[in-house]
Amino acid sequence: MGRKRVERLMRGAGLKGRVARVTRRQPGLKRFQARGENLLRKMGKPTAINQVWVADVTYIKVNGQWQYLATVIDLYSRRILGWSLSTTRTTELTRSAMTYALKKRNYPKGVLFHTDRGVEYTGGEFQKLLKENNFRHSLNRPGHCTDNAFMESFFHSLKAELIRGTIYRKATELRRALSTYINHFYNTVRLHSGLDYESPIEYEQRAA
Repeated sequence: MGRKRVERLMRGAGLKGRVARVTRRQPGLKRFQARGENLLRKMGKPTAINQVWVADVTYIKVNGQWQYLATVIDLYSRRILGWSLSTTRTTELTRSAMTYALKKRNYPKGVLFHTDRGVEYTGGEFQKLLKENNFRHSLNRPGHCTDNAFMESFFHSLKAELIRGTIYRKATELRRALSTYINHFYNTVRLHSGLDYESPIEYEQRAA
């Protein structure tokens, strides 16, 4: 039905359209989101492990329900250091992935840690974890998701190679698949053009 006909019928019936606001004003939100800067843009390419870590969260549907995957990557070698899967996107999810990464790397200090501006990274509990380990927090510029392109690239590969075309009925099935993909394929076997066509672990071992 055309717009003009709708207008004519509404006018004949004495009806008027009403626009309802679906967003709420949140005082101080823009100021909060503007805090912090993209320190990663000021740096050159990492020359060793534990200089720059990047992290992000993506979502995967399992039997009609969203599962959220948080991961931490060492930018030097593209190695996945820690990951966590949950039905909720909270600070607890990102802290779990980060805690695993810290343990794997024997709690390094002074790492530049880059993420987006999501509350699961900018919230007090996660910020406390960063301060305890003397991490510097770098943030995407507002509206520039490509500032964390390396994480976006990993999620693209993960979904193309593991998720698409496969139906996971349970979260436990997805968790097992992720463990196999990350620990036994992505980190140890999958070749990366940016790493001279070596896997992340091979690249780290050769550079050690």
